[in-house]
Amino acid sequence: MTTDNNAITNPLEICVAQKGAYPVQVEAGKQYWWCTCGHSSKQPMCDGKHKGSGIKPVSFTPTKSETLYFCGCKQTRTPPLCDGSHNSLK
Repeated sequence: MTTDNNAITNPLEICVAQKGAYPVQVEAGKQYWWCTCGHSSKQPMCDGKHKGSGIKPVSFTPTKSETLYFCGCKQTRTPPLCDGSHNSLK
């Protein structure tokens, strides 16, 4: 028997947190961690529920303070921001 030290210990399936964007007032220069697994209770930001799954959050640091729209369906092609991909979900 062999052991893979990189094995996933807590497999999670990526899930749709919501079919739409999360508006977030961001601060310039502050680092944010966008949840990519969909399981965070602090959507759209990561709360660490992915740990041990092999799924990683996306780091994002805005250059100006403004309201941005973070993806809720986790299907965006422009992470971490919403690109409207939720409109094609069933």
